[in-house]
Amino acid sequence: MEIRITRTRNPKKKPDENSLVFGHDFTDHMFIMNYTQGEGWHDPRVEPYGPLQLDPSTMVFHYAQETFEGLKAYKTDSGDIQLFRAKDNAARLNQSNERMCIPTLDEEDVIQAIATLVKVDQDWIPKAEGTSLYIRPFVIATDPFVGVKASSTYLFMIILSPVGAYYKEGISPVKIYVEDKYVRAVPGGIGFAKTGGNYAASLMAQVEAGKKGYSQVLWLDGIERKYVEEVGTSNVFCRVGNKIYTPPLQGSILSGITRDSAIKLLRSWDIEVIEERFTIEQLFEWHRKGELQEVFATGTAAVISPIGALSWQDNEITINNNEIGQLSQRLYNSITKIQNGQLEDSFSWITSI
Repeated sequence: MEIRITRTRNPKKKPDENSLVFGHDFTDHMFIMNYTQGEGWHDPRVEPYGPLQLDPSTMVFHYAQETFEGLKAYKTDSGDIQLFRAKDNAARLNQSNERMCIPTLDEEDVIQAIATLVKVDQDWIPKAEGTSLYIRPFVIATDPFVGVKASSTYLFMIILSPVGAYYKEGISPVKIYVEDKYVRAVPGGIGFAKTGGNYAASLMAQVEAGKKGYSQVLWLDGIERKYVEEVGTSNVFCRVGNKIYTPPLQGSILSGITRDSAIKLLRSWDIEVIEERFTIEQLFEWHRKGELQEVFATGTAAVISPIGALSWQDNEITINNNEIGQLSQRLYNSITKIQNGQLEDSFSWITSI
């Protein structure tokens, strides 16, 4: 794929990397590629970051036909640039595209587009501890048409953002509210796809949890409202004795790449990981019996987010004395060191650019 590059004549002032806010600042350039039915994906280019000009009837505004991904780039101590599990992100983008009736992309082209844009804006990659360059690829439907159908034209775009911690608490434990009123997704729906509708469906619960002093919500299944599913936009793990439990992938939760990384690392350490359904009552019972050692969430944005408190039906429990657990810390250290080139990548997760 031949990518045309047009560099900005007005570079932005870079933010202080020691006080970065997640998703607030964006780099000088963006990647764009068009899709036209009958012609396919075409005209790949890097341009100065700026607003899009779209018709008010553009379909993405009215019918939410869009997908996105999230991954990160890092600079090693030697100055090399690394992407973490970029091939998996490209594959998952296509899984979401298929569910949303969006034409799939050549996954090697996706990697090339990401690498090209990151190289152009490599001076934006922060080096302070806990920081990275967040990469947001996304696809939007662009037909100017008001009617329910799959679009015949699309834009594939990538933007970059230097980021710090996703939660203000950083790696410190967060307080989570168990949501049993609202529903985010059900099997057969779009819960497994990275598409904006999933996140729009989660906003009301998140707002209400925030008013009560909680960082995020723990979602229960959308049918029986009792099985543990996800924490906000992250996958959830419970350490019970010497075993780790995590909900299985059954179509209503995201196939998290950090989730998969954590499972592979844990099993390589000879720790049993059980992917099966468990109820919120069971989780609270584990705590009552003194068996619940740790609860943590995994995701690209936060990597590992320890959970120090859970509130369900006016009953709040404290987990591990509201301190980060041994395994949570070990996973965080291992994943971030692989990402930063400080630990051997024995799983072939790194793409060097």
